[in-house]
Amino acid sequence: MTSFVGRRQEAAEIKRLLGTAPVVTLTGVGGVGKTRLALKVAAEVERSFSDGVWLVDLAALEDPEMLAPTVLSALNVQNRSSQPPTEVLVEHLRDRRILLVLDNCEHLLNDCAVLAATLVRSAAELRILATSREALGIEGERLLAVPTLSLPDSDDSQPLAEPEGEAVQLFGERAAAVLPEFAITESNRGTIERICRQLDGLPLAIELAAVRLRMLSPEQLLARLENRFHLLTTGPRTGPPRQRTLRALVDWSYALCTEPEQLLWARASVFAGGLDLEAAEEVCSGEGVAREDVLDLVTSLVNKSVLVREEIQATVRYRMLETIRQYGREQLLASGEERAMRRRHRDYYRDLAARAAAEMFGLNQVEWFDRQRIEHANLRQALDYCFAVPGEIETGLGMAADLFHHWMTGNYLGEGRARLDHGLAVVTEASEMRGRALWVNAWLAITQADGATAETAVRQARELGEQLGLQPVLAYAALVSGMIAMYRGDAETAVTHYEEAVARHRATGDPQGLTMTLFRLCLTRALLGDTSRAVAAGEECLAVCEAHGDRWIRAYGKTVLGVALWLQGDAARATVLERESLRFQHSIDDLLGSNVNIAVLAWIAAGQERHRHAATLLGFLRRHDQGVHRVPFRYELILRHHDESASRAQEALGKPAFEAAARQGAGLSYDEGIAYALGEIEATDEPLGGKMSWSPLTRRETEIARLVAQGMSNKEIAAALVIAQRTAEGHVEHILNKLGFNSRTQIAVWAKKRDTPTHDR
Repeated sequence: MTSFVGRRQEAAEIKRLLGTAPVVTLTGVGGVGKTRLALKVAAEVERSFSDGVWLVDLAALEDPEMLAPTVLSALNVQNRSSQPPTEVLVEHLRDRRILLVLDNCEHLLNDCAVLAATLVRSAAELRILATSREALGIEGERLLAVPTLSLPDSDDSQPLAEPEGEAVQLFGERAAAVLPEFAITESNRGTIERICRQLDGLPLAIELAAVRLRMLSPEQLLARLENRFHLLTTGPRTGPPRQRTLRALVDWSYALCTEPEQLLWARASVFAGGLDLEAAEEVCSGEGVAREDVLDLVTSLVNKSVLVREEIQATVRYRMLETIRQYGREQLLASGEERAMRRRHRDYYRDLAARAAAEMFGLNQVEWFDRQRIEHANLRQALDYCFAVPGEIETGLGMAADLFHHWMTGNYLGEGRARLDHGLAVVTEASEMRGRALWVNAWLAITQADGATAETAVRQARELGEQLGLQPVLAYAALVSGMIAMYRGDAETAVTHYEEAVARHRATGDPQGLTMTLFRLCLTRALLGDTSRAVAAGEECLAVCEAHGDRWIRAYGKTVLGVALWLQGDAARATVLERESLRFQHSIDDLLGSNVNIAVLAWIAAGQERHRHAATLLGFLRRHDQGVHRVPFRYELILRHHDESASRAQEALGKPAFEAAARQGAGLSYDEGIAYALGEIEATDEPLGGKMSWSPLTRRETEIARLVAQGMSNKEIAAALVIAQRTAEGHVEHILNKLGFNSRTQIAVWAKKRDTPTHDR
């Protein structure tokens, strides 16, 4: 949201190092701008990495055991196997050309070093760009110590037009952001230069100081800095001078806050990855901070750059720079409130998980998916508290069970299994909560193809349900038993279990359990050839979902109903249902659901003799598959259709043409593959640099590209399409970015070439 100042020399050197070394680590004091520089370089070299540039922010991660799962999550890889996360990560990266940005490694230094060394040994095309206050210390690592921003020459006689140094430039830009009328002039330049020298050119310190111009003149600011730093020069001599300077500045910022602001700063440091206003009011209010004052205090801390305001999916959130958060944590520890605040934080997110579980089936479902994903770092920290503090593990087990949908739809399946395994091993007393945790764990286990664990857990759930008369537990135990039977290849037994689950869910009045069973019953009956009853189950599933406003289970209902209709011969409606389901699944990042949709669309295409289209989709799944060859859809009857579709397409096209189309599918990015499956982009046989020509543009962008090729200006395009000129400008900018162009002429050539007929369009 702010301009990037300077660093041209450092950026060029990092690019050079990335060309020769597997690991490049940016080191330097906190606040020097390592992260900003890493992200700047990553954006500039993105086109050199065919499999993408991926950011892994480790600032909020405290448990070293979660390092590999966190990297998997950042890469959008779902660990649906029982393999250790590091092995899954190695396998995923082995043949990919990726730049992995590991940000804020210092507090997990040894673990990051071991992981980085393991990955680069196994993946020849992988590059890692790390930021840390210390070097990782591994073979092949190259270091770049990020310096502070350059300062102007000390000769005050230089004219204003002369280069003023990066530090002064940064101060001027940030000051103008808070005071639009501010400008560096001959009269204030000397003072500002001295301020920047006092701050040693440290970017974070400069930004914090510039904000104070809302309240102080440059001269007052300089005087306070000089006095404050003079008092702190007798502090610890073992730390670097710039680090002591930053500490002094943060001390000073803290001293300028009112007592309630200081309390909120310290208490807000208990959050990981940010917080919203509701969380601040609930967790941070209390002695010294009235609940009704929290909004004003948050506003004040945003104005003072202690909190950073962000908008995420139409929700306003606040986060702290890590240096600021660590300072607040020290104040919290010193106050004696740290344990109480961690408990309040845990209580808040325990209640949030329970609310999500209760409201997940209904109109607010997507909002809960999004919120849990945004709050993952805080949910993890709350669970850490439960599993680390004596006497709290039972609460942690219940919370882990409540997060069932979060584990399933995010990239956190392995993390959910680990929490449940741990809790169930300790909490052995018979209870409704243990029964629920058992069937949830069984579900996650069978999703990871761990049939033995799933069978043991579901058997224990059933026994406990019968012992305590827990009908909901018995209903879900029957549902999971059906899933296990399908995984074992026993579809008839699966139908028996699903029918039992349907009856029990009807009796308990649980529409969510009912619909989750109905769509599995639909699929199983369809694969057994009982398509009429399968369609009936699928239609009922959709009807119940629509009555309650549910969209996620409805999407899966559309998926399996599409399979049943396709087997009945209604390919047209089946295609519509699969694409509707795919749009939703992709919108919530359900990779399993999305890939199953694409698989079914490939089968339909092969059945319609659109063999090249089928081969392309099948090639895409070879690389991105997270579902068809994994449970809960790793069923022999499904694999038979998958293999038959591939054989049919290969026979029709011939093996060379089939493999060529499959390779093109494998070359698509994930978003491109989704767009291709939805019919939003097309492939041509037009060679472009020896590769197939793909259009990554939307239909509207393609239309605008054609108008650009006709020589129209943005204003003329806006008039022709009856849209705002700014909208037209935005579309053109997106086209340039997507195609990797830097001129309208290149767009025109591309559009004309694309519209030229070929021999096999």
